Amino acid sequence: MKSKLSSSVVNLGLIQTACSSNPSENLKKTLAFTEKAAKQGAQIICTQELFRSQYFCQSEDHEYFKLAEPIPGPSTQAFQKIAKKHGVVIVASLFERRASGVYHNTAAIIDADGSLLGIYRKMHIPDDPLFYEKFYFTPGDLGFKAWQTKFGKIGVLICWDQWYPEGARLTAMQGAEILFYPTAIGWHPKEKTEYGTNQHGAWELIQRSHAVANGCYVAVANRIGLEQPIGGDGLEFWGQSFVAGTSGQIISKASVDKEEILTVPVDLSKVDVTRTHWPFLRDRRIDAYDGLTKRLLD
Repeated sequence: MKSKLSSSVVNLGLIQTACSSNPSENLKKTLAFTEKAAKQGAQIICTQELFRSQYFCQSEDHEYFKLAEPIPGPSTQAFQKIAKKHGVVIVASLFERRASGVYHNTAAIIDADGSLLGIYRKMHIPDDPLFYEKFYFTPGDLGFKAWQTKFGKIGVLICWDQWYPEGARLTAMQGAEILFYPTAIGWHPKEKTEYGTNQHGAWELIQRSHAVANGCYVAVANRIGLEQPIGGDGLEFWGQSFVAGTSGQIISKASVDKEEILTVPVDLSKVDVTRTHWPFLRDRRIDAYDGLTKRLLD
């Protein structure tokens, strides 16, 4: 019986770069990497989280709101031009200025004809040392979404979302064959020796588990480099962008410290095969999950 899902092999392209203090330079670099990825055969291309700047959430400073831009806007228009020129799908992570006092950490989803299919606004917003995102970002209000693109049905979540199985599940339930996670995560340099291996291992493991539980591909684009926009020790981003297969296996992984385009072919027909042979979606006890909508259970 022929699968209802795409049986084609699709080439994913994950862009992993270091970011400077110059937003224009960062945008120019990412656009160039996107075009290069397209020329290398990538069909769905994903940027890292907030690529236009260094990770400014290391401090709470109103000056950084000036980095935000409207969507649609200049950056989305530039990516739309590349998408249409090369016939590729692009996921671009941006700091969205929605209105005065309302800003979001947002991904723009652009189809291969250059059209803006929609946006995803980051739902889970962290507030931890050097990750003070609640100061900047209003929590997403569009919910979890999936989009039918020219090359497959994709879902997009952003960084801190990757720790929550609920987001991955609700996106996969809409038919997403690939979950993309634009990301900016790294070590506190002083903690790296003691906690670094476990922190990175947990980050990779939780996302691989989303692939297993939902029988889909997971693609994660992370940045590299030591960033110290406010001085001090800063954050050392650990790179290692990767793609996990439908059984959670690592198909390909980028380096810790090199700028690169990770180009990975994935066979979308395996989504149907995996979900049929490991029918987790079929066997869910939807009659027994009411407690998931509560903070805690007594």
